[in-house]
Amino acid sequence: MKYMPLGQSEEKVSVMGFGAMSFVDFYGPVDEQQAHKVLEKALELGIDNLDTSNAYGSGLSENRIGSFLKKFGSKKQDLFKIATKAGITRSSDGTRYYDNSLGHLELELDMSLKRLGLEQVDLFYVHRKDKDTEIEEVTESLAKLIKKGKIKQFGFSEIAPTSLERASKVHPVAAVQSEYSLATRYPELGLLQKCLSLGTTMVAFSPVGRSILTDNPHNRARAEKMPFLKNNPRFMSPNLERNVEVTKGFRLFARERGYSAASLSIAWLLSRGSHILPIPGTRSPKRLEELVQGIYLKLTEDDLREIDKLLPVGWAHGDRYSTEQWVGPERYS
Repeated sequence: MKYMPLGQSEEKVSVMGFGAMSFVDFYGPVDEQQAHKVLEKALELGIDNLDTSNAYGSGLSENRIGSFLKKFGSKKQDLFKIATKAGITRSSDGTRYYDNSLGHLELELDMSLKRLGLEQVDLFYVHRKDKDTEIEEVTESLAKLIKKGKIKQFGFSEIAPTSLERASKVHPVAAVQSEYSLATRYPELGLLQKCLSLGTTMVAFSPVGRSILTDNPHNRARAEKMPFLKNNPRFMSPNLERNVEVTKGFRLFARERGYSAASLSIAWLLSRGSHILPIPGTRSPKRLEELVQGIYLKLTEDDLREIDKLLPVGWAHGDRYSTEQWVGPERYS
């Protein structure tokens, strides 16, 4: 396994992490035993970076990680570098909203630590920025959690480069998480550059385009069974069929070189900068092996030019989020 710094810490993490949203039924049914098998494979492959959230299955993802860690007794604290998140919540009538207050974040963090069975997490994100709370105030709150020893570093999910810059003037920000792949290149419009200049790790979620950039992209029948993809513009007809058709050449390019499309997608992402950390998710140990292979692919300049011809900027049909799904992430550029 290859390793990289996480934010401003001297401690290093594997250059590919694991997105544990896959441990709930977000992309299809999964049980605890299946989740544990994936974690066992992650350890075998040298992946030591897990990304979860209190919002994934209302704590279910954290519970499944916690039950796995419990098997290792006193060693569990050092088994993985774990990131979790808070900030998304719901009112009594089920309405979703965002709360970045220190009281809310610390309360949710305490519950996450209990579910994980840990005393401290390596990275704690504000999952979505609360537009009514200035980011400087939120950053000061997160710094207090470091002083209390509950977290080692902190970050933000789906914020604009300008917000990152403002936060960094208060305290170093270890990581910013955003969707980034050959299908979604929005971070190239300022976020990647700002992360690099500030020493902030750019954590790329959905690095294989929610399956579009793999050898087995979802069809409409499968997407219909997934609450998030069911109403996602890229997975609705006719966009989905067009996206699958456009990416055929990319899959062929990978196959001719003996790669899987997923491996090639990870390799491409890693070629974009040494501060980029992809966190793909999967319910399959075999698929995890396939994703890790992308770490070791050496792409030439000719390879990168050909990939750019096959999937030029702006090739994807449909927005990455629906109108409802866009509530929360900061738009920029």
